[in-house]
Amino acid sequence: MTAEAMLASDFATLPELIRAHAAERGQKAALVFGDQWLSYAQLDKGMDRVAAALQRDGIARGTAVAILAATSLEYAVVFLGAIRAGCVAAPIQPSATPEQIAAMVSDCGAPILFHDKAAPAVETAARKIALDGPGLSEWLAPEDARPALVILGPNDPFNIIYSSGTTGTPKGIVQPHAMRWQHIVRAPATFSEAVTMISTPLYSNTTLVSFLPTLAHGGTAVLMAKFDAASYIRLAAKHRATHTMLVPVQYQRIMALPDFDEFDLSSFVFKSCTSAPFSAALKADIVKRWPGALVEYYGLTEGGGTCVLVCQMHPDKLHTVGKPVEGHDIRLINEEGKEVPPGEMGEVVGRSKAMMTGYHGRADTTSATEWFDAEGNRFLRHGDIGRFDEDGFLILMDRKKDLIISGGFNIYPSDLEAILIQQPGMKDCAVVGVPSEQWGETPVGFYTGDGDAAAILESFNAQVGKTQRLSALEQVGELPRNAIGKVLKRELRDRYLAK
Repeated sequence: MTAEAMLASDFATLPELIRAHAAERGQKAALVFGDQWLSYAQLDKGMDRVAAALQRDGIARGTAVAILAATSLEYAVVFLGAIRAGCVAAPIQPSATPEQIAAMVSDCGAPILFHDKAAPAVETAARKIALDGPGLSEWLAPEDARPALVILGPNDPFNIIYSSGTTGTPKGIVQPHAMRWQHIVRAPATFSEAVTMISTPLYSNTTLVSFLPTLAHGGTAVLMAKFDAASYIRLAAKHRATHTMLVPVQYQRIMALPDFDEFDLSSFVFKSCTSAPFSAALKADIVKRWPGALVEYYGLTEGGGTCVLVCQMHPDKLHTVGKPVEGHDIRLINEEGKEVPPGEMGEVVGRSKAMMTGYHGRADTTSATEWFDAEGNRFLRHGDIGRFDEDGFLILMDRKKDLIISGGFNIYPSDLEAILIQQPGMKDCAVVGVPSEQWGETPVGFYTGDGDAAAILESFNAQVGKTQRLSALEQVGELPRNAIGKVLKRELRDRYLAK
C-alpha cells in the first residue's frame, strides 16, 4: 500500500509509513542535523537494524526502551526503531535528577537504556548503550538485517512520556498508537512537503506532535541540538523552512531579535504553538511580521480534548485558545463535578479519540484524572480553569493548582501577570501564591528586566483591586523554565520560602 493510501485509511503505524516513503522517495532527506542528514532509505534501514538488534536480544514486544540523551540522529533512529520492533519508547529528560532518572527507568521496566556522554550517571539494572560512541555501532544488527514483522494495533502502547515534575518521580503517560495516529491525521496536507524546524528536545511530547507527523507525511525534519533564537532564525532561512512548532518563550525570544525583519522567512506556511500561556500581544506580533499561518493548540500530553485557534482568521480572539476540534468534546465542571451553566467558569475536562491509556503503574492516579458524564463517557481533567465566550471560544484563567485563595477570594495569577508585564522595564514575569498567616495565601511577583522593583510594585498595586495586590516583588536574573518553556512556579515559591 502506498503512503498516500495509508494516510487515507482508518489506521496505519508510523513504521509502516516510513517504510512506504523509503520505497517511494528513498533519496529524500528525512532528518537533518547540522551537516549530517539521513534519507528515508537510510532511516528505514537504520530502524531495521535497531529493531532486529532488540529482537535478537530478546527484548519483547510491549517492553519499554529508555532513551536518556540530547537530540541527535542516533536518538531519532533508536526511538523509531524501537517502535518498529513493537517496543515502547520511553524518552527521559536528562535534566531530571539521577535519582528521578533511575526511578523512571525502573518504573517503565526498561531492560536497556540508550544515553549520550552528557547524560547524568545513574545507577540502574538496565543495560547501557552510548549513542555517541562505538557501543552503538557494535550493538546494532548488520546492515542487511530485517527484523521479524510486528503487527501493531491502535491500542498497543507507542510511548511513555514522563511528566516534568519538579519533585518526586514524574508520572509515566502511556500513549497508544491510536493517539499518535490522531496527531498524524490532523496535520495539514502541507506536511507532505514540509521542512519542519524541530528546536525542542525529542523527549518532549510538544516536539513529538510535530516531529512524528512530519515523518509520517514524508516531510523533512531539521533538528537542533539546543534552541537559540539567533541560530534558529538563521537555520530556518538557510533551509527554507515551511513548518515549525515553538513554545511561547521561544517565539518571544525570536521576535525580540533586533535583526528579525532582515531574514527571509517567506517559505513558512504553518507555525504552531502549545504547552504554555501564549499572550495575545505576542500572537498579534507574529501574525503581523512572520509569514504563514499561526495556529495555537490547547490540550494535554495525556490527551482529552483539544482546542485550536487559527490566529489569522480570528484576530479578535487572540486572548482565547480557540474552539474544540471537530470530534473533541470539552466541558467545564465545578468542584462537585457538575457541569457549570454557559458563561460560567469551571475546570476543563475533555475527551476525544486521542487519549492516554493511563499513567503507567498508577491506577489510582489515573482514576483521579478521569471524569465521567451522565452517559458514562470518559473525560480527562485538564487541570485548567476556564470559560467559554458567547462564540464558543475557550478562555483560560489559570492552572487549577496555581489558583491563589487569599482571604477567601480567588486570585488568578494570569490576570496579575497580564498587568505586571506592561510595567516599564519589564521583560518577563510570574506570580505565585505563598502562605500567609493573615490571608491564608498571598500573591508574590517575580520579574526579569531593568525596572526598579519598588517603583513597579507601587505602580502595579495602584492598578489592581485590594485583594489582588502583590505582597512582594522580586527581580531575578531569569525565570526558571523546563525544556519546553513552562515557568517552574513551584521552584520560585520554594526559593522565596527558603529565604
